[in-house]
Amino acid sequence: MCFVLIMTVKILPILLTLWTGVCPQRPREIYVKEGEMVALYCPRPRGYDHGDAKLIWTSYTTQDMDLTNNVSSAEQRQMGILVHGRSLVILNASVNYRGNYSCTQGNASTWFRLTVLTPQSREYEKMTQYPITCYTQETCTLHCPDVNRPAPNIPNITSNGIIWHKEGESLPKNSYFSSVEESDHGVYTCTRSYLCYGQIYNMTFTMVLDVQPKEKPGKDAAITEPQNNHVFHVDLGSPKVIDCKAVMYSDFDEVFWLSGKSLVETDISLPVFYNFTRENNDGELKMTASLVFKKVSEEDLSKNYTCKLQSVSEHSSFVTINLAQKSSFSSLSLALGIVLVVVVIVVAVVLYMKLKMDIAVFLRRTLCCYPSTSDGKSYDAFLVCYKSNTDVGLHEDDRKEKRECFGREDLTC
Repeated sequence: MCFVLIMTVKILPILLTLWTGVCPQRPREIYVKEGEMVALYCPRPRGYDHGDAKLIWTSYTTQDMDLTNNVSSAEQRQMGILVHGRSLVILNASVNYRGNYSCTQGNASTWFRLTVLTPQSREYEKMTQYPITCYTQETCTLHCPDVNRPAPNIPNITSNGIIWHKEGESLPKNSYFSSVEESDHGVYTCTRSYLCYGQIYNMTFTMVLDVQPKEKPGKDAAITEPQNNHVFHVDLGSPKVIDCKAVMYSDFDEVFWLSGKSLVETDISLPVFYNFTRENNDGELKMTASLVFKKVSEEDLSKNYTCKLQSVSEHSSFVTINLAQKSSFSSLSLALGIVLVVVVIVVAVVLYMKLKMDIAVFLRRTLCCYPSTSDGKSYDAFLVCYKSNTDVGLHEDDRKEKRECFGREDLTC
């Protein structure tokens, strides 16, 4: 394949348009810092087979030079360019190289507009800096832009790898942070260096690292009730409604009921169906899916019903419930039993208050809860002697105490 690079005056595109009637396509914008290397690559035209047609590079710049396929590599080196295959490499860009370029093969052409940026250029900072944001205590990797660099198979050009530096520091830096901190923020420069004809040529890119506080995890959609494996007690032949409530944060999240692995329908004419309601409260969606049984049957008791929350932002969640028939012991029977127990307790208390003394004597006699006398006989009356320095005798309080002690109301002194 033959290659021709023709440098002409800027009026040539206009003449080509007038002669051929074909207007050049919109050029691809290429930016390079002054003094650095840049490579233009001519893409293969789609749908065309040009065989051995020449690939011609044409440059419309301020330079006045021609390069044909007969030009030696030494002459290319003198002009500061290198042509190989579909690549055109400018080793050390200067303002003299800015302008339009085209590569043509057969009737297919690709256009480029090369802009050489100097520190005084308006686009310099915008086109040479790449912002990146990372979050504290997380991993962070700086990637050197892979744009407009020479193809790896070009002879006489060898890559020396990439070196990172942080602005204000002289030692090379690592582009990987296992746990980035706010102190790591700043301006980083990656340098791609290439060895060509015994000389080093560079391509540099600036990365502006912004380290933000770690983002709080977003809220997760969840089913709030019922609890998983909850058992609902039902009456056969009676209606039953079971609500499944969920909190969601996307309009695309959905809650519905399954019977086994089958979807429960929303058709209200069916014996078992479900309906739902939604409520939006400041971005928090509350949805209730109600499972409705018109009449609970034996078949319903044998099935497992599952409430499923299907979320677009996370894995789906499930809650399975079971139905169980209520006990035959009715609530009326339970109430009557409680009333009966209360009545028995009240009657027992009243009888005890009325017959307290008789019960006490009966228990003493039955259980032998009294001391035996020397003659082996039992007595219901006892003589109690006490000392008193007055003629009043036993006070009424003392009498009451003695009566309570002996359990007799007819105690006299």
